[in-house]
Amino acid sequence: MDSDEQLKYQIALTMLPGIGAVVAKQLVSYCGSVENIFKKKKANLERIPGIGTERAATITGQKVFEKAEKEVVFIRKHKISTLFYTDKDYPLRLKNCDDAPVLLFTRGKFELNPHRLIAIVGTRNATPYGKNITEQLVADLSKYDVTIVSGLAYGIDIIAHRACLKNNIPTIGVLAHGLNRLYPQEHRTTAEKMLKNGGVITEFTTTTKFAATNFPARNRIVAGMADAVIMIESAIKGGSLITADIANGYNREVFAIPGRANEKYSQGCNEYIRLNKAALAENAEHIAELMGWNVAAKSAAKKQYQLFRELTPDEKALVNILKEKGNTDIDTLTLQTGLPVHKISTTLLSLEFDGILKALPGKMFELL
Repeated sequence: MDSDEQLKYQIALTMLPGIGAVVAKQLVSYCGSVENIFKKKKANLERIPGIGTERAATITGQKVFEKAEKEVVFIRKHKISTLFYTDKDYPLRLKNCDDAPVLLFTRGKFELNPHRLIAIVGTRNATPYGKNITEQLVADLSKYDVTIVSGLAYGIDIIAHRACLKNNIPTIGVLAHGLNRLYPQEHRTTAEKMLKNGGVITEFTTTTKFAATNFPARNRIVAGMADAVIMIESAIKGGSLITADIANGYNREVFAIPGRANEKYSQGCNEYIRLNKAALAENAEHIAELMGWNVAAKSAAKKQYQLFRELTPDEKALVNILKEKGNTDIDTLTLQTGLPVHKISTTLLSLEFDGILKALPGKMFELL
């Protein structure tokens, strides 16, 4: 099957109504491939757990192929890259989230699996305090070899992206719509500049209606791609708090910059610190300390060292289980080691970066 035909099936899967990311992955697992999903008889699809008569009828109706074919034409014309969740270049941090998108569309030049990836989020109504904090924080983070992801929205998001451009930090904008548009339009120039050292990414096709419900979906990608989420200014309710909640659910670190008690756009950050939903951080050094970073050489020599370094006790425990059992899922690894899930996830990611193991669909892992 040629690449365009395979891409058509992948896009068609994302367009099926009532089939979300979790069910879509389940279908691929049961059917063996994306194309086999559409070739199965309705009766066979109905037997798959979670599918049932209505979803099976939706799949066998195959009314999405014409739209999917048009999407392929658009993708090829505009030189858009695509990443299916089983592809080796798919963001590894995101892949470990159950509801990670099945398919991603990207433009730009960036590494989706950098050594350190931080999300910066905050209010669309940034104050001078929030603007200054964001610009200083991004500038100070530059020495820690980070990539910064945000949502290209008004306020803190766009301030963070522009600060990254100023400090030559790779930056990724996650969009809540297809790549046939850019919202807000005022940020197009910044987005174009980001393509040279970063880029944009979305799970939405060009046929997706632009709706408020897209933003929480976008926020889960921001949280899932990152090692940690930093909140800079938020009212007591807001999209950045949604991102922080999702990040907590993914066992990511969450930091909040504190503000004055009577300041409207600091209330959300202050409340999350008070409730222990976020760690207090005032500067890049606090974040680096809490993340266990050190300012090391960003050279190939460092990577070479990592390949031959001594394994930590936690890493040895995971490697020994994989040696004994072969391919093993994360739940089994957690049960047998007794380590907390967030520690398991971080350790597995470190081992994957060093080429010791790789992630498989279904949160399975195997030694290389």
